[in-house]
Amino acid sequence: MVKKGHTCVVVSVMASLVVLMMVLYGTFSSQQPGTHSLRQNYQLLGRPLYKLDLSWPRNPELFTGVVFGVAVNHYAGVVYVAQRGDNVPKVIVFTTDGDFLQSWNTTTLEMPHGIFLADAASSNPTVWITDVGNGPYGHCIKQYSQSGKLLQVLGTPGKAGSGLSPLQFDQPAEIFVHDSGEIYIVDGDGGMNNRLIKLSKDQEMLWMHGEKGQGPAQFYIPHSVTVDNAQRIWVTDRGNKRIQVFNSITGDWLGTWGSCFTYDAPYSIRLTADKKYFVVVQLNINQILLLDAPLVGLIGQCKVVSVIQLADEVKPHLVDIDLKTGAFYVAEIGAQQAQKFTPFSLGGSFL
Repeated sequence: MVKKGHTCVVVSVMASLVVLMMVLYGTFSSQQPGTHSLRQNYQLLGRPLYKLDLSWPRNPELFTGVVFGVAVNHYAGVVYVAQRGDNVPKVIVFTTDGDFLQSWNTTTLEMPHGIFLADAASSNPTVWITDVGNGPYGHCIKQYSQSGKLLQVLGTPGKAGSGLSPLQFDQPAEIFVHDSGEIYIVDGDGGMNNRLIKLSKDQEMLWMHGEKGQGPAQFYIPHSVTVDNAQRIWVTDRGNKRIQVFNSITGDWLGTWGSCFTYDAPYSIRLTADKKYFVVVQLNINQILLLDAPLVGLIGQCKVVSVIQLADEVKPHLVDIDLKTGAFYVAEIGAQQAQKFTPFSLGGSFL
């Protein structure tokens, strides 16, 4: 027979374990005073790899527009957030600790979509932003200084097109600038073009895939692009609900992942700092997937390792990685905010 006092101790211990599991697996509501109303009820399914950092940023009320993109400078510990809206700063800059640094309210930017930090290790890193606006500054890609000064423009401002000389875009979705200076562009976000373009560091055309369709190396709304450490390009082919993979040197098609995206398309893709996983977001079902990253060789089939299920109507759009700490940041259209997720085991720098 178990004594009453002993029973109370056992119940107390088990209750504590249940609470601990709820915290670890994210089934608790993450709502806290002062946080955004949609920072709640996120769940971790599968292996728990990342958790939400509720302390970032320290002043979420600074998000005053619709947040579309995010870019990280891991050398300087700075995060750039791009947002849309009338009379709102188009770019807000925070530290990776969550402190506000500055904002831009430039008239040269109409509707930011993708944002990328280039030359991060240099003394003068620059910020690239794709502009999908239909006004006099739209349909092009712009390079800015850290403080928001316009440095150069790729494309023909205000003119949607498919030309290569001069270069034209129609709602370019995202740009990825490799450490070598080579540039990868996915164009466009629902416009006339469905292209993956590679430019040299001198912005000369190297190769392109530009045919609309469902076959290999064809696209329907290519939305995000990244390059891994095995000379492979990964493109989220949104309209076809798949990811396509190419050789970054030759442009040769290497394979396709589609089985992981039955219910919704992949919108954004980035490789984690430890090179083990791809972070892929699905906007319509409010999910962040962690997929196994294949080693050099065959692409194989996609494998979901972990899922972060966000609250309804968060609408995650684009993501970027802090290569130093391993954290990743997500731009969320529905929640009108950016959020930070950190690895469960922070064992120091990944660099």
